[in-house]
Amino acid sequence: MAHARAARPRIVEIAWKDRTPLEAIEAEYGLNEAAVIIFIRTHLKHRTFKRWRKRVSGRETDTTNKKPVGQSRALLCTIQTKAE
Repeated sequence: MAHARAARPRIVEIAWKDRTPLEAIEAEYGLNEAAVIIFIRTHLKHRTFKRWRKRVSGRETDTTNKKPVGQSRALLCTIQTKAE
């Protein structure tokens, strides 16, 4: 996968969060769910990956469907500011 080296930690951070749906990663970085799983598998230790996979398997975080039409999910952490 040819992702910018600077984006790799951000993808892992987004995937690790329980409240962020994997669809948000697909919208931001173009990685579908299967690609995210492969990406995370290659960037985490084996045991950490297994723990993450167990946690995210079958979870319901469909928060994107609860948002008003046209409003996207912000992918900023608390220390980032929105670039205008």
